[in-house]
Amino acid sequence: MNTRLNTATDSQERVPRRIMGIDPGTATVGFGIVDWIAGDSFKYISSGVITTPKTMEPANRLKMIREDLSCLIEEFAPGQCGVEAIFFFKNAKTVIPVAQARGVILETLATFGIIAGEYTPMQVKLHVTGYGKAEKPEVQWAVAKMLKLETIVKPDDASDALAIALTHARLTCHLTPQILARVKT
Repeated sequence: MNTRLNTATDSQERVPRRIMGIDPGTATVGFGIVDWIAGDSFKYISSGVITTPKTMEPANRLKMIREDLSCLIEEFAPGQCGVEAIFFFKNAKTVIPVAQARGVILETLATFGIIAGEYTPMQVKLHVTGYGKAEKPEVQWAVAKMLKLETIVKPDDASDALAIALTHARLTCHLTPQILARVKT
């Protein structure tokens, strides 16, 4: 959706930017999609989870994540994406499947020409609530408030993905093309 707004800044039209956030996992991948309008103004578009059966072979679970994510990208056409970075895991049995899922997610995004920003949970909490050690309910309510929703988004993985999308927007969308050109060089 490439809707143009009637507001202008520096004689240029503002175009909403469609941003996807992804909370990776093997059993559950959260996704959230928002439009960044301008400043700190956002519009909620969609959220949910991709789930894979525990009884399915690992390779087929990864294939399912790729296929479902591809369908979401085709349906919502995000131009940017934020993905949760792998952080310290206590259990190696957990980190390996999540890393595999992240790899499939990153490759799928790259296939569509989307380079993902990667953010730790602490970065997400900081940019959504102002406090890097905020508890999950604080983050969920901050997401709902930023998106002008009356209730928190469920399931938790979907709300987390929206928080990641909002973090990505806050860290990248305020940059003008001129600033982005300087950052890339």
